[in-house]
Amino acid sequence: MSHKVLHVCLSSGWGGLEMYPSRIIPELARQGWQAHGLALAGSRVAASFREAGVEPLLVPSRGRALLAVPSLLRYLSKHDIGVIHCHKSSDLRLGALLVTLRPSLRLFFTDHMGVTRPKKDLYHRWAYGKVTRLLSISEATRRRNLAAFPLPPERIRRLYLGIDPAPYAPRLDDEARLALRRELGVSDGAVAIGLPGRLTPGKGQCVWLEALARLSETHPGIAWHGVLIGGVMAAEGSNEEYVAELRQRVVALGLEPRITFAGFRCDLPRLFEALDIVCVPSRNEAFGLTVIEAMAAGKAVVGSNSGAIPELLGGSTGRLVAPDDTQCWAEMMAELAADTTLRSRLGGAAREKVLKDFTLPSHVTNLVEEYLA
Repeated sequence: MSHKVLHVCLSSGWGGLEMYPSRIIPELARQGWQAHGLALAGSRVAASFREAGVEPLLVPSRGRALLAVPSLLRYLSKHDIGVIHCHKSSDLRLGALLVTLRPSLRLFFTDHMGVTRPKKDLYHRWAYGKVTRLLSISEATRRRNLAAFPLPPERIRRLYLGIDPAPYAPRLDDEARLALRRELGVSDGAVAIGLPGRLTPGKGQCVWLEALARLSETHPGIAWHGVLIGGVMAAEGSNEEYVAELRQRVVALGLEPRITFAGFRCDLPRLFEALDIVCVPSRNEAFGLTVIEAMAAGKAVVGSNSGAIPELLGGSTGRLVAPDDTQCWAEMMAELAADTTLRSRLGGAAREKVLKDFTLPSHVTNLVEEYLA
């Protein structure tokens, strides 16, 4: 079997799912695999393939991709590619058709989003029946996958995501860190509380804002500043109507001087250095990549006790709170804001857990084992 794989991601959006192929391609290369890509023309996914050193095949739409099946089969033969890896459920139509026409191909699908409804009708039985392995990114996701997909348990495997922890190690000196905090609107001596992630309702920004307002009421002596990190435009994966609602809510709560919308940032590891506490109040994360990024940065993390986040955070590495309990969120932020030693201890243990369980080389090693199984 040749060590070559075609990653298929026909998405016009930009989020963790779309970032995944370009994130793992360099590590695949280090482990002896040559990656190819298939993306929509003009998409951010296509650009990310190029940034990772892969010139992707391009199609104008998902429908046109189905019409391109003969040329795709020729491409797979020419380059001796035996593995196809899809990342959107809608792309499985193409993957399953390719496998139907060439049964020697091995088809993989990673469920990045976490299925929410059963998929056992005739079409899904055909499409998922062609899947060699369905990869779940957490135990919570795998449980949903087992209930929803028409596949036997042995063909559904949990494969935690991973990151390269090196960029998240501190690099800024005191002066540079202070300058970045001031750029973010954090006054000297204030505790910087950040919430990174796409600005969409499921990420819990509204609950976080309500909790910060409660924090001000119940602990007026704590100086804090909130930093929302995430794109504010649809092209950056955000819900623009929701962003407008968030801005209005900030004003209504009287938090305008204490909240910064940092926008989409490419320097997230450095932004973590400017923060003291990181909050992830998502209601139902399929994994929680932002959680392990903050953990790798050695931050004290407060996460929702729902979805996959409890698999990442424990009592010694972070704190868990019910996603809609604003009072508990406020109390937890107050506890961490008041205790520098506790923040440091939790952050150190969190980074060690990432180094042990959630590195990108480990993830890709396990992925390659699935490709070859």
